[in-house]
Amino acid sequence: MEKKVLEQFKKTLEERQRVLRESVSRTEQDGRTADVTDSAQDIADRASSSYQKEFLFHQSNNDRQLLLMVDSALERIRQGSYGECVSCGNEINAKRLQAVPWTRYCISCQEKQEKGLLQEEADK
Repeated sequence: MEKKVLEQFKKTLEERQRVLRESVSRTEQDGRTADVTDSAQDIADRASSSYQKEFLFHQSNNDRQLLLMVDSALERIRQGSYGECVSCGNEINAKRLQAVPWTRYCISCQEKQEKGLLQEEADK
């Protein structure tokens, strides 16, 4: 991959990383605030508060998972393996990387992974 193109992907990933870190931090703070202000007496208020906490938990969890994928992509850039499928080693299509710059798999391996046909190693 050309150095200029790789640098653009790196900038995109670093910006996404910054936004996700802010989002995770903000969501954690909102969750703490919800805990402190959870003195609702009415059952409907308690149900609403419980739903809000659950929503914040899922939002934070999704952002954390995406942040891990972005961190992993930045690590692959540092190691010089960015743009290569972690399963088969083939080059990932540039349009796929533009759409999902943190992707680990080529289209073929992604389809296998989604069907449960691809063994995922813990250290990848």
